[in-house]
Amino acid sequence: MTQTNEMTGGEALVRGLLAHEAGPVFGMGGFQLLPYYDAARRLGLTHHLINDERCGVFAADAYAKVTGRVGLVDATLGPGATNLVTGLVEALNAGSPIVAIVGDTHRDHSWKNMTQETHQAEILRPAAKEVIRVESIQRIPELLRRAFIVATSGRPGPVVLIVPEDIAHGTHGFADEDFACDPRYQAAPALRCRPEAEGLAEAAALLAAAERPLILAGGGIHISQAAPDLQALAEAAQIPVAHTMSGKGAIACTSPLSAGLFGRYDRIANGLIEDSDCLLVIGCKLGEIATKRYTVPAPGKRVIHLDCVAEEIGRTYQPELPLWGDAREGIRDLMTALDGKPIPEARKTWCEGVVAKMNDWREMAKERLTSEDVPVSMGRMMGELNTHLPEDAILIADGGFAAHWGGLLYDSRRAGRGFVPDRGFASIGYGLPGAIGACLAAPERAVVAITGDGGFNMVLGEIETARRMGVAPVIIVVNNAASGYVKALQHLMYGEGNYQSSDLAETNYADVAKATGCLGIRVETPDALAGAIRRGLAEQGRPTVLDVVVTRDPGKMLPAADSRAVQVKKGDRIA
Repeated sequence: MTQTNEMTGGEALVRGLLAHEAGPVFGMGGFQLLPYYDAARRLGLTHHLINDERCGVFAADAYAKVTGRVGLVDATLGPGATNLVTGLVEALNAGSPIVAIVGDTHRDHSWKNMTQETHQAEILRPAAKEVIRVESIQRIPELLRRAFIVATSGRPGPVVLIVPEDIAHGTHGFADEDFACDPRYQAAPALRCRPEAEGLAEAAALLAAAERPLILAGGGIHISQAAPDLQALAEAAQIPVAHTMSGKGAIACTSPLSAGLFGRYDRIANGLIEDSDCLLVIGCKLGEIATKRYTVPAPGKRVIHLDCVAEEIGRTYQPELPLWGDAREGIRDLMTALDGKPIPEARKTWCEGVVAKMNDWREMAKERLTSEDVPVSMGRMMGELNTHLPEDAILIADGGFAAHWGGLLYDSRRAGRGFVPDRGFASIGYGLPGAIGACLAAPERAVVAITGDGGFNMVLGEIETARRMGVAPVIIVVNNAASGYVKALQHLMYGEGNYQSSDLAETNYADVAKATGCLGIRVETPDALAGAIRRGLAEQGRPTVLDVVVTRDPGKMLPAADSRAVQVKKGDRIA
């Protein structure tokens, strides 16, 4: 016999989330969603108060990136809803499965100048994969299921579920079976499609015949959970792999087949792309950074492009062979199609050349990675992280310097998502909240975040969130008393001393951390870095802030200056 339970719409939301085995949720409540909050308390939904809704989405995004599971955030109407936008666009562009529950006005009072009322659905719509408004309380379980399905299917992305006040506070007699859900939609990718057989056969033939093939891996490798399969393909077929910033970890950076980062910043990969006779692009949009402003690869290269979003294929580079399908399934099918095909003799020389070039690069970079410069150089900081972080560590990289230096110099020592940059929108401020999400996603792994002082200033309130939650990330604040990326570009484009609105007040962030009850360590010399990192990694139950005083010389701030990764000349526009 069906059991019916009279409950509020807010409780129905919580029961629907629990049916999906969802959580944690990051949010900041308001009157419209109070029944939902009360049900979360009573029914045991894991929920964490954050201090800024944008940071809630950042935390949920990092959680989703690391686990593949749906990240959850909630917000009240008006400013709570609009504060979500930046984080939602990060998730939309990066392919992170997110469900955001947002309150709204009582429908009987809408458009009568209700407090905090705005056209929030219209504001949120471009920032989300889909916006769903609940107009009938009995449809809450159905529409919540819809949100999870959309968030985890195709290219994953954020879905907004708008819940008016009268829906959340109203009651309905729900049946137990109303909350049944398909567990496959708890994580992405929930559904996988495979490339057509004819295209796969052609791709296998092109790869088998190539003497100098190269794989270009984007963040889609991690969205598809395909890194182990890609490493297996690379090793079996002896094909080197280069990656974008989001694709780092597609193959271990220490593998002899790793060609490192390609695009605007590269180790050796851009030259290999030029020399390659067949490029296999997987899960990569070939955007501005990855293509060095659409100049890499050069026109006329033989390109096979595998992606689960057909609209991305050919957007910036017309491939010879498009393959529409899930990255992992496409890689597995290519493995099968290549099985038994002889590997050209010339490929051994090609792979040996990759090892030799990478060894030369490492020798060239050694001086930077071990620099004794005072203040601390970014190269030395990355060198210490390579030395002291555990193999399974998660490094969160904020927008700007953190992602560029991390993408270029950090070594992921195993295949998988160990480097998490916010490259969907490249917004600064991601580091600290992203570290919170990563700590909940993988409590057994060390979590370190790199953020600039400008990015840390934006989200300082979340250090209280992290301390209250009892998580223990290590937050490295790159302290150059400047909006460093902007200042470095001003230096390169307009000359020394020609800076505008790019300097910050000198601040001791270690003291700031101590004032909030966290461990704060100020690092002013390179020899202090190793001990500070080890101490932070050993800290339990509270965050550590490493306030690393780095060079103030804007000519040495960009990876371009220290690693010869790019050439910048006056008149270039660089993002």
